[in-house]
Order: sequence, then structure tokens, then C-alpha cells
Amino acid sequence: MFRHRPVRSVTVVLGTALVALAATVPAGAHPSGTAQALPAVTPRAETAPLYDDEAGANADADDPAIWRNAAQPDRSLVIATAKEGGLRVYDLDARQVQAVPAPPAAGPDDAPGRFNNVDLVHGLRLPSGRADVAVTTNRGHDRLRIHRIAPGRAGGPLVDVTDPAAPPVFSADQAEINDQNTAYGLATWTDTASGRSYALVSRRNRTTVALLELTPTATGTVTYRKLRSLDLPSSFRLPDGTSWAPCGEPGELPQVEGMVVDPANGMLYAGQEDVGIWRVRADLTGAAPKLVDRVREYGVPGVYDEETEECTAGADPGFGGTRLSADVEGLTLLTEADGDGYLLASSQGDDTFALYDRELEDANEYEGGFRVTASADGSVDGSEECDGAAVLNAPLGSKYPNGLLVVQDGHDTPVEGDRAATNFAFVDLGDLMDRVDD
Repeated sequence: MFRHRPVRSVTVVLGTALVALAATVPAGAHPSGTAQALPAVTPRAETAPLYDDEAGANADADDPAIWRNAAQPDRSLVIATAKEGGLRVYDLDARQVQAVPAPPAAGPDDAPGRFNNVDLVHGLRLPSGRADVAVTTNRGHDRLRIHRIAPGRAGGPLVDVTDPAAPPVFSADQAEINDQNTAYGLATWTDTASGRSYALVSRRNRTTVALLELTPTATGTVTYRKLRSLDLPSSFRLPDGTSWAPCGEPGELPQVEGMVVDPANGMLYAGQEDVGIWRVRADLTGAAPKLVDRVREYGVPGVYDEETEECTAGADPGFGGTRLSADVEGLTLLTEADGDGYLLASSQGDDTFALYDRELEDANEYEGGFRVTASADGSVDGSEECDGAAVLNAPLGSKYPNGLLVVQDGHDTPVEGDRAATNFAFVDLGDLMDRVDD
């Protein structure tokens, strides 16, 4: 059965942090956000709604990845997680071409499979040759799931190549898996020097990020081994000398979900949902993590109410940022040929997206933001409370010649009756950059 158990210690603990930022906000001078002034862009298409109920097979849209078909860009794909609903694969018209179910529960009292985040590895070396694969965190079983991408395959492009003996990422046994302090966020990364591919995996309800090496087997499957892990801070020393920790359910720490690695410099960007965006080496070594930006709620005290299962916020001391409202989610990287580009983050609390300079010499400075809004006639919905996002700055045939941004919509409309629906919206990257550059 699901139950709470103590969690084992991890490798590196940073403890209480006194966080230094490039731009600080003095106490009592907390500027209001500028979300209302941000430009808006309308999606070109959206996927069919997913319903997180029995009739909808408990499918809940979460995180997308964009796979480019180099031979036929018009036939590129969007691979997305649907939690207990498994994986969904869409074409560029946002039509579903494959549904991959999550694995069943190990036993009648055990947690079911639940696919949380997905990312891609290009050219992974397998015994049969190099292949592109989709890597997914199976939060329900505390494991990774790996699917080879086989375009044109009759049964759908995804083929499961996970080694049956692949171990849990964080848990020692099934009892710990059922506690669901399990594999959560995900970012993949290939070291250009060695050619080795890795997955960085965060842990639900904890601040831990683990580095796993993906290792193909002689039989053509893929497994992984943990190399090291890092704990981000769970409490923070504020400029007024007090200590602060984000409010949450007792025993739960401020978790990380959205993550992305910049392949040009090997830096991991990790969104700690109630704190902000961290930057650290993707191999989890070297200098201590740096907090690039904070959520507006950073430093705000809160009291958890067990009856309502919500936190009541106290007075804002003014130590938070001005661009992100918790949760910070959906980190993705927009790369440009000249080495420039943007780190994109979903500001879930105010339904906006923030852009930061990709270049380290520019200290990841804030470059602006935008909203994804519904069309004027209501035929295509926008994005609210976005969990996951993926961007690809490459031509995708005639439909998206300037690239594509895919964002999760946490409140798809219209809906059937009182059923809550989620889905994914497809935004032309050219449209977006025209609005952001204006």
C-alpha cells in the first residue's frame, strides 16, 4: 500500500543557502510584475483534450518533446507524457498517431505506472546502430523508460527498448516506491567529448537531482547506472538574516521538475518550483549551484493548513523576483546558430513565459516574456498553468518552417461538462519571435 517512510540520505547536501543574484531586490521594494504588458502569441494548432478520470484513462498532459525527422521534416513528431495515460505521439497537425500505455502496477497494492517528463537522446549507440530515443521518467515505478523512435513503423514510431532489469532510480524496494518519492523531472545530455549520454533526474518531494548514464546492453535494450547526486537547498538565509523555507505539506521539500541542459557549455538549468531557476554543471561537479532568478513568492512565509491542504501566505518581505510566479516549470532551450539563444521557463502562477539569455557571459539576464493566448474566434485555446514546454529552432517542413514551440495547457477549454481537461498547444516559432522582437 502507499505509505510514508523515511528517505535515505543522498550524496551532496548544500544545506541552508545565502543566495546571491546578479540583480537583488531590497527589502520593502518588491516591484510588481509586468505580466499584463507582455506580448501574446496564438497557437496554430492544439491536441485533443486529455481527461484525468476513469473515462479518460486517467490521462493528464504534462511534458512534451519535439523530434525532427531529418529526412522528412514535415513528418516530425511531438512525443508527450500523459501521466497514468502513458505517452502520446502527435504529428505536426496535432493529431495523435500513437498512444503508449504506462506499465501496470507491480501488484494489487502497488503504485501504477505514471509517465512524468520526457526528453530525447539523438544517435544513441545500440548494437543495431545509432538511434534516436525518447527517455521518460516513470514516476509510478521510480524508473526510466526508453523508447526507440522508428518513423514509419506500422504500429507507431515508439518501440520500447527498456532493459527489464533496469533498477529503481531512488528507491531501495517496492515499499519505498509506493511512497512515491520517485523519479520526477528529466533532462537528457550527451557529452560531445566522450559520446556518452546521460539523464539528469529529479526526485519528487525532495530537492535531489541524480546523474544517470544511459548504457545500451548487448541484447539491444537500454539501462542506466547512477553516477552521483546533488541536493539543492531546502531552506534559505534571507538578506534580513532570517531563515526561510517554502511552505508545503509536512515532510515534503521544495522539489525540482523542469530541467534542461545547454549542450554548448554543459550547464544544467533546474527549476525548483517554489524557489527559482538554478544553474549548475550537468555532471553535478564543480562550483556550487547559482540561483539565476527567483519566484515572486521567494521569502514569503506560509503556514500549512492540514484541513484545506493549502498554505496561508504571510506578509511579503520583498525578497522575491519580478518575472516568475510559482511554480516555475517547463524549462526548455531555444538555440541559435551563432551560439546565442534563450532559456525559456514557464511562470505557472501567472500563465506567462520568461526568456533568459543563454550566454553565460551575459549572466543569463532576463530578455523578456510572453503569453500563449486563445485565438479571437476561440477555435484554438491558449495555455494556462503550463507544466511542460519544448522548443525546436529548426525548419519543420511547410507547417513550421521557422521552428516550433509546444506548451502544455493545464486548463483546456471548452470541456465536457465539469470534466477538467489538459492538452498541448503548438506555436509557430516565427510568430513568437516576431512578437518578442517587436
